Amino acid sequence: MLAAELPADVRRLHAHFLHTPASVTRYAARLAGLGWTASAHAKDIWTTPEWEKREKLASCEWLVTCTAANRDHLAALAPPGRVELVYHGLDLSRFSFMERTDGKPKDGSDPNSPVIILSVGRLVEKKGTDVLLEALAGLPRTLHWQLVHAGGGPLKGRLARRARSLGIAGRVLWRGALTQDELLAEYRAADLFALASRVARDGDRDGLPNVLAEAQSQGLACVATTVSGIPELVADGSTGLLVAPESPQALARALQALIADPVRRRALGEAGRLRVTAEFALEANLERLARRFGVATVA
Repeated sequence: MLAAELPADVRRLHAHFLHTPASVTRYAARLAGLGWTASAHAKDIWTTPEWEKREKLASCEWLVTCTAANRDHLAALAPPGRVELVYHGLDLSRFSFMERTDGKPKDGSDPNSPVIILSVGRLVEKKGTDVLLEALAGLPRTLHWQLVHAGGGPLKGRLARRARSLGIAGRVLWRGALTQDELLAEYRAADLFALASRVARDGDRDGLPNVLAEAQSQGLACVATTVSGIPELVADGSTGLLVAPESPQALARALQALIADPVRRRALGEAGRLRVTAEFALEANLERLARRFGVATVA
């Protein structure tokens, strides 16, 4: 159906994901006698069988993907030069930085002024929110914090029950799905960002979560895991802290260190903001993708 309905001036088909969309695009291109190209991201890579990835990579003209970890994996299955790294990039005009003027820095010692930890992501297995809850439950009771979680998902009820069983439900605010403006306000209100990404049982995992770049654009120090492309953005000890996935104890130690140290939080947050601005801005990465499509410049 797609091949039959293509306008006569179409010269190439492009699939935005490597799983089912690429299958449809590949077959339509073959029927229409066209070349095809693709982008690949996270779940579409890691839940697709290796034989299928090899076939698609042999058939397409080129493919771009958003992390070096993805690129290395796919390039090993593809003809030479077929796969290129192009980061998504962050639109800094939509995530403009605002200097904080909120008075005395928080160090977790004041019950009336807890350190606000923000986490953003769908409530699904690969985000590791259960690990984050375990880590928070392991923090000293004398340390005062609040977790704000933004994002909905099928595990909401189970995770809320887990927070209650851990005795931390009163410190967790489930904000659900937010608009971009509402989310930006949460970034600006938070003191620290945390994401406990893991490899799910079906192989699904994050690529390079956009929320980490968004948090860093607002000068937030980030605590995250070493899964997939995350270390390409968060440099452990210089632009944030990284721990192994599935380790609530290591995550708790990293969180405790930054909750109690606002000076270090600020230094890591500023270093992260400068790196995002220099290396992960949208425009430079769009230029690379535009060249792949034969467009000389991006307006």
